[in-house]
Amino acid sequence: MRQYINWKTYLITVALIIVTATLYYTNQLAKKLSIEEKNRAELLIKALKELNTEGEADISFAFEVVTNNKTTPLIIVTEGDSISQYINIDTVGAKDAKGLVERKLEEFKDEHPPIVSHFGSGQNYIYYGDSYLLRQLRFFPYVQLTIIFLFLVVVLITISIAHRSIQNQVWVGLSKETAHQMGTPLSSLVGWMELLKDHEVNKEAVVEMQKDVDRLQLVADRFSKVGSVPNLEEENLVDRLRNMVDYMQKRAPSKVAISLNSQTDYVPVNISGPLLDWVVENLMRNALDSMDGKGSITVTVQNHPQQVWIDIQDTGKGIPAHQVKKIFNPGFTTKKRGWGLGLSLAKRIVEKYHHGSIFVKHSEPGKGTTFRIILRR
Repeated sequence: MRQYINWKTYLITVALIIVTATLYYTNQLAKKLSIEEKNRAELLIKALKELNTEGEADISFAFEVVTNNKTTPLIIVTEGDSISQYINIDTVGAKDAKGLVERKLEEFKDEHPPIVSHFGSGQNYIYYGDSYLLRQLRFFPYVQLTIIFLFLVVVLITISIAHRSIQNQVWVGLSKETAHQMGTPLSSLVGWMELLKDHEVNKEAVVEMQKDVDRLQLVADRFSKVGSVPNLEEENLVDRLRNMVDYMQKRAPSKVAISLNSQTDYVPVNISGPLLDWVVENLMRNALDSMDGKGSITVTVQNHPQQVWIDIQDTGKGIPAHQVKKIFNPGFTTKKRGWGLGLSLAKRIVEKYHHGSIFVKHSEPGKGTTFRIILRR
């Protein structure tokens, strides 16, 4: 995960460097082109001045300069602030040509300071605007930035999907291998249990041992179901939770009380019983680990028309605020032992297999934590 985050950071950093360099280079080109356009505008003004000069001077060069200017738009304003002439402003088809030129004049005033020149009847102010090429050049970096941003989004989504796929394969492979490895000793234990039942031994001890063997078989069955789509069957959720509460109470410290609260004894929900038991058991074991051998765990069922809520509340140490968003990440754990896969698998079971949700409803250091599971009808 750390390598993945670092790689993603490097990718974003390189993209930002490229964007910054492009913006700088394009800005320098735009400045140079703007200077060239100003020079071109001044040359055009000189040509216009030459054309407006009375006499027999050779005006062929000036005429050529004026007629060849197809890019730089100009508006010539007299001392009386009236528009006397405009060049390279397309007014063909405009309903209000005068209004269009006046609006362009206001734009040009914001873009560049005027060039003052004396020709014709007196002093003139020439306002010029950016050419189409210069406007495109200034707009280009933002287009490039958008393309790079979209490219980054696509790359990050692809990496995320690939990472999640690898993660799922690891989970499935680990679960299948665990179930396979547990199969051989479980078969032997079942055989030894049958031999013990045939001999006069402590029957109460044999009964409890049989329960633990059955439990191990259930755990192996759970692992074998990870990675395959489970069959959801309608069950009474209250009965399922009550059995889990009774099971965990027998294995909890004597000073820990585990209770179940439900307004009704019958709450039918489509679930995979063994997998949902795994989720609830995992949350309860985490709650027990967060206590110092005393406290309480309360399981509350709220029955709604479209959803069923299961709240598992404990009086343990709580979860610091900066860790709440990380607890479902694979590999994250605050324990000295463990792989940090319990809550990650619980989230997978609830969200992917049951199409529900699981999250930390509330947690306060020193006072406890409440997890909420939401199952759809």
